[in-house]
Amino acid sequence: MLLLRDSLKLLTLYKSLARSIPESLKVYGSVHHINHGNPFNWEVLVDSWPEYQTVIVRPQKQEMIDDKDLYINRYSIFSKEPQKLQEVLKNCGVINWKQVFQIEGCQESLGAGIRTVAFSKSVRVEYLNLILYVTEDILQLSDSNKSKRGSWCEAGYPDDESESEDLNLKYSQMNVSHSELVNDCWSLGKNERSLRYIQRCIQTLPACCMLGPDGTPVAWGAMDPTSELVMAYTLAEYRSKGTMRRLMKHYLKYMRQKNIPFYLSVLAENEKSHRSVKGSGFFVAPCAWHQWTCYPQE
Repeated sequence: MLLLRDSLKLLTLYKSLARSIPESLKVYGSVHHINHGNPFNWEVLVDSWPEYQTVIVRPQKQEMIDDKDLYINRYSIFSKEPQKLQEVLKNCGVINWKQVFQIEGCQESLGAGIRTVAFSKSVRVEYLNLILYVTEDILQLSDSNKSKRGSWCEAGYPDDESESEDLNLKYSQMNVSHSELVNDCWSLGKNERSLRYIQRCIQTLPACCMLGPDGTPVAWGAMDPTSELVMAYTLAEYRSKGTMRRLMKHYLKYMRQKNIPFYLSVLAENEKSHRSVKGSGFFVAPCAWHQWTCYPQE
C-alpha cells in the first residue's frame, strides 16, 4: 500500500471518491477532514496511484498508542474490488492486528475479506449493520470541492446564538465544557476514553446544541472524523416538541454553506429515530452502514 501525503493527490482522491458515493461515504468524509486541517491526524493508503482499487484511512501511528481504544483505533475502507480485500489486509503494515480496533465502511462485501484474515490471525470479529441515511446534497456532491481549505474552526459558525422558533431555546455552537454532559448521555460513552474523544470532536469538528433557559444544552449533535453525524440526543423533557428538528435545521444549513459532507446511521429497530431523521430531510441510502470490531486473542 502507498501512503498518500501530497495535498494535490489527496484532493484528486477526494474528487474521485465522490463518484462512488454512497458506497465510498466513510472514506470520502474522512478525506474531507484530512484535507481541512486533519484534526484527528489520520492518513490515507491506496493500493496504487493514480489508478486505485482500495483506499484505507487510518490514524497515524502516534495516535494509536492505546491498544484498547475503540474510539481512536478505527479504519475506514472503500474498495472497487472488495473480493480482493483479503490480499490487501494480509499486508502486515496496513492494520495492527494486535490491537482492538474497528473497520467501518458502506460495503457489506468487505466483510468476507475482513473475516478471513481475522480468522487466520485468531482475531474475533463482531459485526454491526445500521441503516444509512443521506440527503440529496451528498448524492449531488459529484466531484465539487468548493469548501475552503483549512480547519473547521477557522471557518466561523453561522447563526451562532440565534434564536429558534421557541424563544426559550437558543441555537449555539457547542464548547468543550459540554463534553461531560454528552458523555453521560451517549450510549457508547460513559467512560474516560469516550470523554477524551468527545472533547476532541467538539473542539475540532462541527458540533451544535439548543440551549435551554439556563444556558445549558437540552439537545445536541456532533460530527465524527468520518463526517458522520453522531451523539445526537435530546433531554427527556424536551422530546416530542420538535427540538431536534430545529437543531438539525440550523446544523445542516451550516454544512450546506460550507459544503461539508454529512450522513448518519440508525439502528434498524429504532423507529423513533427513523421518524426523526426522515423529518429532517434524510432518506435511506441504497447501501448500508457496516462495522467490524476486531478483538485479538489475549
